[in-house]
Amino acid sequence: MSVEVYHEIEGEGEVVVLSNSIGSNLHMWDPQVKSLVDNGYSVVRYDTRGHGRSPVPAGPYAAGDLGGDVVALLDRLGVASAHFVGLSIGGMTGMWLGQHAPGRVRSLVLCCTSARPGNRPMWIERAAKVRAEGMAEVADGSVTRWFTQAWRDANPALAKEMRDMTANTPAEGYASCCEALAELDLVEGLPRITAPTLVISGADDPALPPGHGRLIADSVPGARFEVVGHAAHLGSFEQAERFTQLIIEHLEAVS
Repeated sequence: MSVEVYHEIEGEGEVVVLSNSIGSNLHMWDPQVKSLVDNGYSVVRYDTRGHGRSPVPAGPYAAGDLGGDVVALLDRLGVASAHFVGLSIGGMTGMWLGQHAPGRVRSLVLCCTSARPGNRPMWIERAAKVRAEGMAEVADGSVTRWFTQAWRDANPALAKEMRDMTANTPAEGYASCCEALAELDLVEGLPRITAPTLVISGADDPALPPGHGRLIADSVPGARFEVVGHAAHLGSFEQAERFTQLIIEHLEAVS
C-alpha cells in the first residue's frame, strides 16, 4: 500500500521528480534545484518512505512499494508523466517505474545506482544493526562512502551536515530500505525500459562502482552512460555542477 510521501515543489514547467538516496532526504538535491527551475522545469522533490518527513511504515519495503509511492504522488499532483531523476535507491525506484509504470515516466536519469546491488548478507546485517543500536555508527560510514577524502577534507562543515542527515534518518525506515536493497534485482526487466535514459556513475564510488552503471546502460535500449571523475556515491553533491549539466542536457534533449 502506498504512503503519502512528503514533497516540495518549486518552479513551473515540465515536471522533474528528484528521488533521494538511502540515508538522506530531499535536501541532498539542493545543488540542482535552482538550475532546474531557472531552465524552466517544475521540480518535485520528495522524501522516500522511511526518510525525512515522510511516513515510516513498518518494513521490510520492496521496490514496488517505493515506486508505488511515486505513482501515488503523481496522482495527487495531477501529473500524468514526469521526468525522473534518482540516485542510489532513488535510481532503483526509477528503474522500477520504467519497467512497471512506463506511461508515468517521460525520461530517466539514474545516478550512482544499480539494478542488482547484491551483497544480501551485508544489507540484512546493517538493517539489524540500526534497529538494535540506532543510526549514529552507520552515519559515519555513510559519509565516507558518499564523498571522497579530498572533498571531506575541503568541506568539513558540509560533511558533518550530511553525516547528521543520515544520523537523523529514522532507523526503521533506513533498515526497511536496506531490506529492499538486499532483495532487489531489476536486471531482467531493463531491456523493457522505453524512457530515454541517462546513467551517471561516480568514478570513485565505493558503494556502487561504475560497473553497476555500465550494466544498466548496456541493457536499457539507447541509454547513454557517463562517468564523472572525483565523485564518490553522492556524486550529485560532490560534483554538483557536472551532474546538473548532464541532467539538464538530457532533459532538454528529450523535451
